[in-house]
Amino acid sequence: MTGDAPALYGLIGHPVEHSRSPLIHRLFAEQTGQHMNYVLIDAVPGRFRAEIEDFRARKGQGLNVTLPFKGDAFRFCARSTQRARQARAVNTIAWKDGEAFGDNTDGAGLVRDLEGNLGLSLRGSRILLIGAGGAARGAVGAIIDADPAELIIANRTPDRAASLAEAFSSGGLVRADTFENLHGGFDLIINATSASLSGQVPAVPAAIISPRSFCYDMMYGKNPTAFLSWASAHGAGGCADGVGMLVEQAAESFLLWRNLRPDTGPVLREVRRRLS
Repeated sequence: MTGDAPALYGLIGHPVEHSRSPLIHRLFAEQTGQHMNYVLIDAVPGRFRAEIEDFRARKGQGLNVTLPFKGDAFRFCARSTQRARQARAVNTIAWKDGEAFGDNTDGAGLVRDLEGNLGLSLRGSRILLIGAGGAARGAVGAIIDADPAELIIANRTPDRAASLAEAFSSGGLVRADTFENLHGGFDLIINATSASLSGQVPAVPAAIISPRSFCYDMMYGKNPTAFLSWASAHGAGGCADGVGMLVEQAAESFLLWRNLRPDTGPVLREVRRRLS
C-alpha cells in the first residue's frame, strides 16, 4: 500500500445499484494487496460514451460492462479478444497504450463455475442452452471449448437460435431447435434468459428434465430462481444459480486489469453469505 491514489475501476450499466461487483472486487483487492477503488456508473441510455469519457478523465483504468451496454462496448473498443468478437459483446474494458481493449469473460466465468466450483465435466456431455440473447452468445464459445458431445440452442424466437448456432458452426456440434421440439436426455441445461428476473420460466417442456440433468440459471437471488424451482419440482438431478459465474467472470476481469488471478473460493462464500 502506498500514498498514491488508488487505481480506479468500475461497472457501467443501467441499472447498477444492486450490483455485487463492488463487493467482489474489494474482496479481490484485499486478498491480493491491490490498491484500487471500484465505482458504479448508472448510465441512462444514450449516455454510454459520455460516461466513459468522464470516467477516463478521472484516470479510470478499467470497466466492467453490464446490460444494456455490452454491444455498445464492443463497438466502442478499438481492439478486442477473439471471444469478445465471437460474442460481439464486451463486458470488460481495459485501456492499453491509450486504446480501449475489450474482452468478454462471461463464458469463461460460466465454465469455471460449472467445472471448477460445481464439479461438472462438460466434455462429452449433451447440453441445452435456453436463450439466444447476449448472455447466451457470450457463453457459446467457452462451452464449445469445453468439448461437449452436442450443444443445442433453443429460443422463444427460433430464428435467433438458428442465427446463433450458425455463427458458431463447428462441424455439427452446435445446432438450434424449437422449444416445442425439445425432448429429454440432457446432461446440462443452462437458462441464459432473463425470465427468472420476472419470476417466469421459459416455455420449454418439462420432459427435458430428468434425474441425469443438472440445471443452471445464469440469474440469481436470495431464493432459488423460478427456473431452478421449476427444474427441481420436475426431478432435476442438481441445480445451481449464477452467483458462481458472477464471481468467476469478475476474476477474469481482475486478471486482465491487474495481471493477478484471485482465489475465488472465499469470495464466492462471502457473496453467498450476504445474499442469504
